[in-house]
Amino acid sequence: MSSTKGEATGSKPNRDLMARPGTGMKGQKIRLLTNHFNVGMTNADGHFFHYSVALSYEDGTPVELKGIGRRILEQVHQTYAVELAGKDFAYDGEKSLFTIGALPGNKFEFDVVLEDSSSSRTARGSPGGSPGDGDRKRSKKQPWSKAYKVVIKYAAKIPMQAIANALRGQDSEQYQEAVRVLDIVLRQHAAKRGCLIVRQSFFHNEPRNFVNLGGGVLGCRGFHSSFRATQGGLSLNMDVSTTMIVQPGPVIDFLLANQNTKDPYQIDWAKAKRMLKNLRIKANPSNMEHKITGLTDMPCKEQTFMLRQKNGDGGVHEVELTVYEYFTIHRRIPLQYSGDFPCINVGKPKRPTFIPLELCTLVSLQRYTKALSNLQRASLVEQSRQKPQERMKTLTEALHASNYKADPLLGSAGISISSQFTQVEGRVLPTPKLRVGDHQDLFPNKGRWNFNQKLLVEPVKLERWAAVNFSSRCDVRKLCMDLQRCGKMKGIFINPPFEHIFEENPQYRRSPAPVRVEKMLETLKSTLPGSPQFLLCILPEKKNSDLYGPWKKRNLADLGVVTQCIAPTKINDQYLTNLGGMNSFLATELSPTLPQISKVPTIIIGMDVSHGSPGRADVPSIAAVVSSRQWPYISRYRAAVRTQSPKMEMIDSLYKKVSDNEDEGLFRELLKDFYTSSKNVKPEHIIIFRDGVSESQFNQVINIELNQIIEACNHLDESWSPKFTVIVAQKNHHTKFFQTNSPENVPPGTVIDNAVCHPKTNDFYMCAHAGPIGTTRPTHYHVLHDEIGFSADDMQELVHSLSYVYQRSTTAISVVAPICYAHLAAAQMAQFVKFDELSETSSSHGGVATAVPNFLAKSLHWWRKLKLKIISGYAVMDARNL
Repeated sequence: MSSTKGEATGSKPNRDLMARPGTGMKGQKIRLLTNHFNVGMTNADGHFFHYSVALSYEDGTPVELKGIGRRILEQVHQTYAVELAGKDFAYDGEKSLFTIGALPGNKFEFDVVLEDSSSSRTARGSPGGSPGDGDRKRSKKQPWSKAYKVVIKYAAKIPMQAIANALRGQDSEQYQEAVRVLDIVLRQHAAKRGCLIVRQSFFHNEPRNFVNLGGGVLGCRGFHSSFRATQGGLSLNMDVSTTMIVQPGPVIDFLLANQNTKDPYQIDWAKAKRMLKNLRIKANPSNMEHKITGLTDMPCKEQTFMLRQKNGDGGVHEVELTVYEYFTIHRRIPLQYSGDFPCINVGKPKRPTFIPLELCTLVSLQRYTKALSNLQRASLVEQSRQKPQERMKTLTEALHASNYKADPLLGSAGISISSQFTQVEGRVLPTPKLRVGDHQDLFPNKGRWNFNQKLLVEPVKLERWAAVNFSSRCDVRKLCMDLQRCGKMKGIFINPPFEHIFEENPQYRRSPAPVRVEKMLETLKSTLPGSPQFLLCILPEKKNSDLYGPWKKRNLADLGVVTQCIAPTKINDQYLTNLGGMNSFLATELSPTLPQISKVPTIIIGMDVSHGSPGRADVPSIAAVVSSRQWPYISRYRAAVRTQSPKMEMIDSLYKKVSDNEDEGLFRELLKDFYTSSKNVKPEHIIIFRDGVSESQFNQVINIELNQIIEACNHLDESWSPKFTVIVAQKNHHTKFFQTNSPENVPPGTVIDNAVCHPKTNDFYMCAHAGPIGTTRPTHYHVLHDEIGFSADDMQELVHSLSYVYQRSTTAISVVAPICYAHLAAAQMAQFVKFDELSETSSSHGGVATAVPNFLAKSLHWWRKLKLKIISGYAVMDARNL
């Protein structure tokens, strides 16, 4: 029975994750290795003891400084070993501590003193290393110290047996807690070795692991390490991981790189102040570490402070000095260039502490958390790639260097970790057959195909179009002729373009991208006799052009003109398939052989949410939902998008009842489109693919989002009871697979549903795509809820087939097409937000946050009015040009 009937009466059952119905059998078997290392546990009868930790200063004020907790607890361990019965413990860096076996009491209070614990160890209200008694005391190497109070209280007992139970399919909260303890042990192990810790990824301070991404940002290679419960037992999952860090070294060098200039006098100091705030530096010659709180408004030669000095009669008087005079005359430290630039402030607002710029060096392993530029992102991807054999070698060396067998807590827990990659059995599924124009079949080879000498299934007509050129290196007329020639070969009717080629005025080439776009559109409007059907735009760079976003936004959202941006100077047959019409579809779509779909009206849904850049809490998140249309096709989709609260992952607009007869939710318009495009047939099966959620959010997907979808169905027709299947796709994981007898990536179509999958729930890994570069990242599919009743083979075949129907590519893709289209719709709308010119709206409404929804309402109006739908197969040219 489907869920809809039960909910029509108002009840909302709490759904649990479904169990695995079995494993698949189809496909050619293949032996593989995976980056999971088997874990033995001999102390299953033992217990982890959880204790809460409270840290405070002597006056009772809580300690809030990040990073200081580990130093305090390490001092407790050294100073009070007898009171703690010599037990080792794992500390999470915040408020929890774990031991194996109980401590001798339920509550402990300790006093500890740390030397050099303050991040501002210079005299307050003065330049770094500045005057008076404090200065003379430091010259005698007397350390700065601070006292802390530590309270440790018993909280809970966690049986290690919970891990063994989970491996038998008996998952529980105690299992989650037990594995969390083991992961905390790994984090503490890395912290003691001086690593930067980012969740379960650890980064060593080794320059050989750094790659320059430009802009003062480095990519830092490290390792992910975490424990997982699998069908094959407990395993340690290790993988290569990368994060971004600030370029260590002289502050001035970082600023020059960050602002892409070679002249310090060209530095934008307001921007520098924002960039440097809260970064840590070491000051010469004291070598003390400080946190930057700001920059001075005046240059070093003009910034003054009051220096306290002793008189000859023993009294004290104050003298006003510049920071430059103090360091060069009183400290006798020569300054080469700092005099003309602001000083670094490492003090507090009422007690600043100034240090000349050239005496400051950024310490290593400081995370860079701002959004990367397009070029930086491309460089990171390029330099992070590793071939399978190289990655295996790197992981083997990392596991050996980690030396987990020497960790006393892992030893006490009876944990032993194999040094060998786990062997698993995969299956390579048969490649789907495609149908192209003139009823010809197309057989992909190794996940790839091309349209050489092939016609498109449903070519479009280009009758009114023009070419726009932002590149000074392109022969546009030849490009247009090539486009017409190739179109004719593919069955696409293409009229000659408007006779005038719209070349960018050279005087605007150094202007901001939005200005360049506006000037070009003004020229088009004044020259063209009417609105074009299509604009071909030639960008100046092959990758990451700043023009792309504003050009797309202005044409699609504001003007309603379909546009295709290209960078190459030559059009070939393969590239043309990205321009229009229906390229191909699965040969099985028109035959009754596709499992659970061909014989029963079925709608396939893809859902994704796009969030703003890091640090942009004022930018709304964008929810995108796409749906299949024209059943029995599964190659044709349309999209609907909405905004929602920033950083909110669960979609809240699937059902929006405004009256008994009106629902303004996303799902209603998708259902109506399916009905009208499928000869007035309602879907009896609804298959939902969800992207972007973590395992902790699975229950919300099947109990919050699915409830909204069911309510949307009931609102249309209370007697209608479709069946639902919900699948989550995850790309953000750390499991990789390697061939045992080949240095190449696993073949496209490889599926794994044993050994490293969950002991109980229904999940599998799919490598649908070819991996010509780097190491293939499989997609991890979790079938959360299945009323339709897919067998393992049928579900895996459906997922594999949906990786071959993405109309923007002539390769199998790594995740099912509905999710790719949803991601595309959300990302495109995010581009519209990013490049909207908000100045007038912002001034009238008092801020950007109020302007964004108004703009999106306009964008969505155009989205619907122009039917700029992400559709593969129906008005595909519109979709491709999103």
